[in-house]
Parts: sequence; C-alpha cells; structure tokens
Amino acid sequence: MALEMRTRCERCEIADLPMGGPALICSYECTFCESCGRTMDYICPNCGGELVARPRRLEES
Repeated sequence: MALEMRTRCERCEIADLPMGGPALICSYECTFCESCGRTMDYICPNCGGELVARPRRLEES
C-alpha cells in the first residue's frame, strides 16, 4: 500500500508540493507544507497526530 502523495498543503493551499520535495504528513496522510507545519507546532489540526517529514518519491515520467 502506497502513501497518497498529495500536491497541496491542506492549510494554505500551496499547490507546489512535488513528490520529491519537502512536505509533512500525519498517519492519516493529511499533508502540509513546512511553513504551515512549523506554525502548527508539527501537530495535525485534523486528527491531533504528529506531523513528520513525508518520504520522498521520484517523479513519475
């Protein structure tokens, strides 16, 4: 089972979160940019879980 690699921050709607770029994710796959994660003290506002660095995946060609 693969993680859903969302391309938008769920808080600020930044559209550029490429699969190989930095992003934060919780255990329910809520996805946020680094700036929003830091503002939220690395706690997911949806589930209360910890936000951690999302694994990087190479872009599909």
